[in-house]
Amino acid sequence: MAVQLDPQLLEILACPCPEHAPLKAGTASDPRADYLTCTSCGRSFPVREGIPVLLLDEAVEPTDG
Repeated sequence: MAVQLDPQLLEILACPCPEHAPLKAGTASDPRADYLTCTSCGRSFPVREGIPVLLLDEAVEPTDG
C-alpha cells in the first residue's frame, strides 16, 4: 500500500536528521512501501495507521548496494 498523505503535509515534513531534508513517499527499493524516505541521508521512516513516525530510533538505515 502506498503512503496516502495530504500533499501539503508532505511538503512541510522534514527528516529529523541535522540536514532536515524533504521526505519522499516509499523507499528506494519499493516506492509503494508505507515509509517516508529522506532525500539527503536515505533513512526511511515508517508510516503507521496514516501517521508518520519521524523518530531516528525508528528509522531504517539505507543499505549500500
